[in-house]
Amino acid sequence: MHCLRVRINVLGLALAACLSAPATAACAAPADAAPAPGVEEQRLDRAVPREILAASGFDTAAPRLARRLAAAPSLARARRVVAREGAALWRRAVDRAQGRGPAGEGLSRDDDRPLYWARLALIREVRTWEPEFGLTEAQRAALLAGLERTSRGQDDIDFRRSGGEGLKRVLVTGFDPFTLDQDIRISNPSGAAALALDGTVIETADGPARVETAVFPVRWGDFAEGTVERTLRPHLRHVDLFATVSQGRVGRFDVERTNGAWRGGYPDNENVSRSETVPVADPASQPQWTTTTLPYREIVAADTGRFPVLDNTGVTEIPAGGTAPVVRPDGPTPGSTARAGGGGNYLSNEIAYRATLLRDRLGLRGTLPGGHVHTPVLQFGAGNTDPATGTVTDPEFVRNRLDIIAQVRAIVTVALGAAERTGG
Repeated sequence: MHCLRVRINVLGLALAACLSAPATAACAAPADAAPAPGVEEQRLDRAVPREILAASGFDTAAPRLARRLAAAPSLARARRVVAREGAALWRRAVDRAQGRGPAGEGLSRDDDRPLYWARLALIREVRTWEPEFGLTEAQRAALLAGLERTSRGQDDIDFRRSGGEGLKRVLVTGFDPFTLDQDIRISNPSGAAALALDGTVIETADGPARVETAVFPVRWGDFAEGTVERTLRPHLRHVDLFATVSQGRVGRFDVERTNGAWRGGYPDNENVSRSETVPVADPASQPQWTTTTLPYREIVAADTGRFPVLDNTGVTEIPAGGTAPVVRPDGPTPGSTARAGGGGNYLSNEIAYRATLLRDRLGLRGTLPGGHVHTPVLQFGAGNTDPATGTVTDPEFVRNRLDIIAQVRAIVTVALGAAERTGG
């Protein structure tokens, strides 16, 4: 209310000035402000994103979209252009990660950052585009939403391409880089794993399985608007296993046993904070906790790579009848209120909560293995830890990412094989 009074007073002073002065252009009705880039896109002009885009060759994506939008005579054509360019960016990133097409110079193929920064460059083109035929706020928002879905592989999940009788189906998700204001060089190994695994076939003891993947934004608002449910709902009834994956703790993988219905408020990639119960449809039936159905015992026991894999059972709760949060190393107690799942109370916990809640609401809890896996933090080499002076890549950084990707693949393979042996 204080801010509103200030704006009204300022407007009143400006209006009084115009009424008492000769009619001039300065007192004319203000024109609509030109569309401005969002918080994430504003980081594009810094040196590191420019270097990553140039080194990978992905700096050509936004200029191509800009040219094609400029030639679009109608909104219908613009929709087709945006959908095509978004899908092409996703496919280009997957191809690059899997050894197809040009790699560029200076960045290894396993790098997820070219996709992230190129997507933001495309988004900035759409957000600031001013066509001659005009564009309403709702129409621009629809174009941006379509671009988000296609460039993240969310519209590309299609198990009909699997081929072959008896081929199992696995759905894996990753995330964008985050904490970019702390170190803009950040890469997210879960996103890199998604690119490396998309469309691949893995061999298990019980036969081959096809993996389809998608990547999600690190933004509270998108999750509240249902991006997770919209992406996963069409597929969960048709897969044999799903795993949501994100970057977690230093030096270890975690299979998160329990997920909590609480947002802890840490800023997202738009520097927005949210502290509240996870907003979902039908909140009256919303549980405080959901649990993994991944075969965590078998995953933890298997030799999947150089990083240890832990069965993480801890949560933070407000006990029934209590008021203060309590850390519980062995999971929640009856009637408690969630304050953090095993994976915390950020968006990695939230995607795990939403995916497993969707599983349960679809009646699949007893038959569909699924849950969340946290990867180790992806670290730069020992001499390359200062964001101000460090390089965008180094040999240890690449080795760490490749090892994490390989271990994600191994964990999925073990999980699927164990689920088959135990009947789901």
